[in-house]
Amino acid sequence: MLDSTYEVKEVTTTPYDDQKPGTSGLRKPVEVFERPNYLENFVQSIFDVLPGGPRGKRLVIGGDGRYLNRRAIQTVIKMAVANGVELLKVACGGIMSTPAVSHIIRKYGLDGGIILSASHNPGGPKGDFGIKFNTPNGGPAPQKVTEAIYDRSRNIQRYLIADGPDLEIDHLGTTEILGTKIEIIDSVRDYADLMEELFDFEAIRALLASGFTMVFDALHAVTGPYAREIFIKRLGAPEESIRNAIPLEDFGGGHPDPNLKYAKGLVDLMFSDDAPDFGAASDGDGDRNMILGRGFFVTPSDSVAILAAHAGKAPAFRTGLKGVARSMPTSCALDRVAEALGVACYETPTGWKFFGSLLDAGKISICGEESFGTGADHVREKDGIWAVLFWLNILAAERCSVADLVKAHWKRFGRNYYSRHDYEEVDPEGASRLMERLEAMLGELPGAEIEGLAVSAADNFSYVDPVDGSRAERQGIRIIFHEGARIVYRLSGTGTRGATLRIYLERYEPPEGELFLETQKGLARLISASRQLAKVEEFTGRSEPSVIT
Repeated sequence: MLDSTYEVKEVTTTPYDDQKPGTSGLRKPVEVFERPNYLENFVQSIFDVLPGGPRGKRLVIGGDGRYLNRRAIQTVIKMAVANGVELLKVACGGIMSTPAVSHIIRKYGLDGGIILSASHNPGGPKGDFGIKFNTPNGGPAPQKVTEAIYDRSRNIQRYLIADGPDLEIDHLGTTEILGTKIEIIDSVRDYADLMEELFDFEAIRALLASGFTMVFDALHAVTGPYAREIFIKRLGAPEESIRNAIPLEDFGGGHPDPNLKYAKGLVDLMFSDDAPDFGAASDGDGDRNMILGRGFFVTPSDSVAILAAHAGKAPAFRTGLKGVARSMPTSCALDRVAEALGVACYETPTGWKFFGSLLDAGKISICGEESFGTGADHVREKDGIWAVLFWLNILAAERCSVADLVKAHWKRFGRNYYSRHDYEEVDPEGASRLMERLEAMLGELPGAEIEGLAVSAADNFSYVDPVDGSRAERQGIRIIFHEGARIVYRLSGTGTRGATLRIYLERYEPPEGELFLETQKGLARLISASRQLAKVEEFTGRSEPSVIT
């Protein structure tokens, strides 16, 4: 016990008016979090809205290792102690992936977890930082909780903190401070053990021993230690199978977003003469994934559909699927698999909390979104390593290439040509005016023709949760065409600088149709129609998107 070196202090503070968390928590530039008491105000607001108060609660704390992570963890520990939290499980070194946090909450029946991450946003002193609270189900706090945290943050007048030395968090062990038990835990072992239960590690080991080659790029983010434990130690992959495995505070100067632009090193390798059979990457906090074959990119929309179609090859799903779900902007490829399997397919707004409601109710087993997130009922977050292992499990059973697996899927179900065009860091006012103009046009669009495509329907997507009846409005503008194509427009809330306009493009080609066009060529008319309809260049000043996936 270290009671004699710590003293609880009540610190007077002034509220900030910009602490409203989004669907992924509170994300701001580092310089914002470095304002006096900014982090402390938000953490105290979390503690203040816990049901029954913080005293006696049991929590887990971890982060993605970005700049401010270690300092913030010390602050959270001291505030938890001062607020009477009974138990803290703290990731060794402060490093714990978001899906691993979810698993720890669920496995040990904790009251929640605090995750220090800005996910796929850049890190370092000039980058971003973030914090979010996960509830006892292991998932992101629902809207009513985030609203309560925000309301509290706008009125906060004081916070509690245990004044004393920083706690040593780089070695496993247990200590006690002022009645709070603090366990420094191995954040990798519990998660790796879970993965070994869900997938056929023996079959994957045999695949890797057969000469099948893979590369996993951790992008100098949180999944490096997990990849080493699972792919190298447990599955026997050679050391060179992992790239950028050491978590760094600035992610090595890169952008920890596993897409075709920001994971360029991996993409270049997979499209080179020296490409391995399989490539994958994950993001800053380990909840996203990108899948590649030799000279072949798998869209996230196709990925979740293929996982569902082959779910029975993984031990976790040998008894079948309860149902599946996708976010509205995600392609309809999953719908076609669900129909063939005879299970329900739910279309939700963007945000993992909507999947969490369906998972908790036992309505679905697998879910996914087009923004490189895929997951299942083992946790209540999307899960990058899980998706990679699922792909390896399927390839171990099928013994074919990634490209052949995807093409066989298209030949069976047809192909949903699909792409997302991101216009990043555009002027928020111009982007908002673009969306307002589109919404004002919705009633006029049905029956109109754009680039030779006839509009059948247009709306701003709304959703009624089938579990609790809650309603989400204005979740994205949809333009649907008679030909089975659609365009979706959304403003993203995951960035911290400017606005990001996302345009989603999709058209269906049946199994007997032209399945193997280059994606952008297959969507050429829709791309032109999307820009013409929204007057993208006029409102954003951009003639081309920043990122195409």
